[in-house]
Amino acid sequence: MTLFDLLILLLVAGICGALGQAITGYSRGGCLVSIALGFVGAVLGVWLARALALPELFAIQIGTTNFPIIWSIIGSALFVAVIALLTRRR
Repeated sequence: MTLFDLLILLLVAGICGALGQAITGYSRGGCLVSIALGFVGAVLGVWLARALALPELFAIQIGTTNFPIIWSIIGSALFVAVIALLTRRR
């Protein structure tokens, strides 16, 4: 994986994480948080898809890495929703 591939992967993960935050309506942090949420969402979404035997809907190939777009957005939205429930002000 080249440096350019890594930067593109970080950009795509950031967009997926930002979409996950937008879906739930809970936003904390900036660009780095969105990138982290995109990667955590990808891991969570792919795990959920494999556990439920669902197909990989839309994945892009960056270098030698496949990045699941739809499952990353779904996983990051679920992860952000759990974080929002746990850190909700009373």
